Amino acid sequence: MINFNGTLVTQESNILTQNRGFLYGDAVFETVKIVNSKVLYLEDHYFRLMASMRVVRMEIPMHFTMEYFEEQLLVLVDKMGISESARVRITVFRNDGGYYLPIDQTVSFLVHATALDTILYSFEEKDYEVDLFKDFYITKQLLSSIKSTNRMLNVTASIFANENGLDNCLLLNDVKNVIEAIQGNIFMVVGERLVTPPVSEGCLNGVMRKQVLNLAKTIQGLEVAEEIISPFDLQKADELFITNVIKGIQPITRYRKKTFKTNVSRQLVEKLNELLGTS
Repeated sequence: MINFNGTLVTQESNILTQNRGFLYGDAVFETVKIVNSKVLYLEDHYFRLMASMRVVRMEIPMHFTMEYFEEQLLVLVDKMGISESARVRITVFRNDGGYYLPIDQTVSFLVHATALDTILYSFEEKDYEVDLFKDFYITKQLLSSIKSTNRMLNVTASIFANENGLDNCLLLNDVKNVIEAIQGNIFMVVGERLVTPPVSEGCLNGVMRKQVLNLAKTIQGLEVAEEIISPFDLQKADELFITNVIKGIQPITRYRKKTFKTNVSRQLVEKLNELLGTS
């Protein structure tokens, strides 16, 4: 028996009592965008998921190939009738058993999807204000660069942003450098330079981060660099924006009393849509 919200029920009626992802955050995940029955940046997502599983010593099933990964995502959105544009998440968790020490390293996975309103990446003109989140810090280590289900810091930062009328927060590592936003990587434009923190600083090794770095190198006269960003550097920036694979690029218009341009982010959104072949 277990007590669930004050009611005694059989343990078998609640699958979470032994789920390691729920109990210990013993899970990793990928969130992908599907457009016209195609998984965008398929290889990058698949190999990042495989790398994440290896880092946390999960056993990768022999049949879990990139083709199998793709099939599991596409079958679901096709069945749901949302294959034109969808957000899909696959969560891989170690199987039940054990406490901190698992009984074995085998895994199961769960895929769920929701429809998206548009195919193209949009460029939003609205105000978008951020500030620093300084209650907790991300450690500079390999675990910080993978997508595990341990996202308590991001959840807490989201609540902080909501309570303070902010659209997002910028997160700091344990040496007080800016490394990312709540749900995406951070980029800064200063003059003719585009800068984003290196993964070694503790930021997520984002799939859209990689796309933007490559696309930015095609903009004539723009130097691209992976360098440390301090909070002081934000005040010197001409432009700030956030990237993730679902939204694409989100320009930041205000940080404290500083307002920012959106020239480079606008160009990059256009280039992303050109890659989709629908611009």
